[in-house]
Amino acid sequence: MFINQLKVTFGSFDPWLFGGAILLTLGGLSTLFTFSEGNFFFKQQLIWLVISLVIMLLAFILDYRWLRSSHTAFYLYLVAIFFLILTLILGTVVRGAQSRFDLFFFSLQMSEPAKLVLIALLAKYFSKRHIMIANFGQIFLSGLYTFIFFVLVAIQPDLGSAIILVFIWLGMILVSGVRLKHLALVLIAFSVSFALLWQFGFYDYQKERVLTLLNPLEDIHGAGYNARQSIIAVGSGLWLGKGIGYGTQSKLHFLPEWETDFIFAAFAEEWGLIGCLFLFAIFTLVIFRLLYHSTTGATNFERLFSVGVAILFISHFFIHIGMNIGLLPVTGTTLPFLSYGGSHLVTEFLAIAVVMAMRRYAPRVKKQQFDVDSDYRFISDTLPESP
Repeated sequence: MFINQLKVTFGSFDPWLFGGAILLTLGGLSTLFTFSEGNFFFKQQLIWLVISLVIMLLAFILDYRWLRSSHTAFYLYLVAIFFLILTLILGTVVRGAQSRFDLFFFSLQMSEPAKLVLIALLAKYFSKRHIMIANFGQIFLSGLYTFIFFVLVAIQPDLGSAIILVFIWLGMILVSGVRLKHLALVLIAFSVSFALLWQFGFYDYQKERVLTLLNPLEDIHGAGYNARQSIIAVGSGLWLGKGIGYGTQSKLHFLPEWETDFIFAAFAEEWGLIGCLFLFAIFTLVIFRLLYHSTTGATNFERLFSVGVAILFISHFFIHIGMNIGLLPVTGTTLPFLSYGGSHLVTEFLAIAVVMAMRRYAPRVKKQQFDVDSDYRFISDTLPESP
C-alpha cells in the first residue's frame, strides 16, 4: 500500500522541468564562483539551493486541490498584504529600498512569494469567472487586487517586482479570454497610470534610468554607468567567454550588482555567446514544460496557475535580459534560478513543485467539456468543487 502511494505521489514528478531548473541554478552558481573574496555569494547560494530543494520536496507531496476550494487563495492574499505592510514598517533598508525584513538568520523579501500568491488568486478568480470575463467589471476587480500589491511593492520602492506583478495580471487576463475592446481600455489605463507615476510617483533616479535608455551615452559616469558596464561585460565574452571565475567586469567590480541585477552580463562574460544560447535553450525547456502542464491540468485553476508561473518566469527573463543588454531601463529585476538571493530561489522552486504536484490528480478526473467560442480560451469545468 505504501509503495503504491509513493508511486502515485512521485508519478507526477517532471524530470525535464526539474532538470532544467537545476541546470539554470548551476549556471548561476558557476557565475557566482570566484577565486577571491572567500566565495561568499557562491557558498551562500549553495546553502539556499539546498534549502530550496528541501522546501520543494515538502511542497511536492501535498495535494493542492484545497487551493482551488473555498476562499483559501484569498486568505493567502490577505496574509501577503499583512507581510508587505509589515515590511514597510519593520523592514530593513538596503540600498535605499525597504523591501525585506530580517527573520533570525535570513532576510525575507516578501515581494517574491507575493507573486506566487497573486498567481493563485487570479487563477482561482478567473477559473470561476471565465464566462464573466466579457464583463469589464470583472477585469477591473482583478486589476484592483493586483493594484494593491503593486502599490505596496512600488513604495518600498521595488519597481522591478511591481512591474512583474502587472505583467502577471496582464498575461493572465489575456489567456482567460479578455475582449479586444477591454484590452484597449486596459492599455489606455496603463498609459495614464504611467504618466501619473512619472509625474508623482517615480523617484529622480528612476526617471534618470528611463531617460538614460533613450540616450545611454549622455551620462555614462552617472545614471548610465550600470547599463554601460553591463553592455561591455556582455560584449567582452565573445564566442566562448573568459572562463568560470575569470570575468573581469564582474569579479573586479566594474559591473555593480553583478551577482543579482546583472547576473546575465556576468554569465555572458564568462560563458560567451555559446553559453548564452545554451542558457536560452534550457530556459525555453522550462517554459515549454510549464505550458505543456497548463494543457493537461485537471481544471481551469490548474491550467491558469501553470500559465501564471510561466508568465512570471518569462517576465523576469525578458526584463532582466533587456536591461542587461541596454534595451530596457535598469529596474532591479532578478534572473530566474540564476541571480543570487534566497527569497526568489525558494519561491521559484516552490512554484515548480506546486505545478508538478497538480499533475498528480489530473488523470483521475473526468475529461473537460469545451464549448466552441472564439471569445474565450478557458471554458466551464464540468466537475464540482473538491472539498
